[in-house]
Amino acid sequence: MPDHEKYMKIALGEAEKSLTANDFPVGCVMVANKEIIARGRRQNSTPEAANELDHAEIIALRDLIDNHPQVERNKITVYSTMEPCLMCFATLLLNGLRRIVYAYEDIMGGGGNLPLKELSPLYSEMEVQVIPHVMRSESLSLFKKFFRNPANNLLAKYTLEQTAGTD
Repeated sequence: MPDHEKYMKIALGEAEKSLTANDFPVGCVMVANKEIIARGRRQNSTPEAANELDHAEIIALRDLIDNHPQVERNKITVYSTMEPCLMCFATLLLNGLRRIVYAYEDIMGGGGNLPLKELSPLYSEMEVQVIPHVMRSESLSLFKKFFRNPANNLLAKYTLEQTAGTD
């Protein structure tokens, strides 16, 4: 568990950069052989940008593909400050990443509970490890700052109702 916290702290640093830019506070790092080989943070999520493609996991995946294409994907652990959404979860899986650690659950669009065994063979035969709630309180704190002025959506309401729990 100490390694999980070590790398999640770095992902939280990426999330803080997003929050500073008024973007949704999600950060992601990808680790292989105890080395960070890719990183990303949520970008272009302001109402003006209205961009739902530049998620932290997608940015980190692009970094991985551009800078470390030779790394065996099954050796990589993804650390994200929020449970990857369905788009990101499926994209990570399709790119060979099978170990995902996240901090805060995405009750609106999270992919971590996707029933892979019930889907087509492309997904049903995958062995995926998902480890939730590593440093959840720290991630929750960032989301509470982001939702200071609550939007009228389920995630904002859910987040503001949460109390800091144990990690």
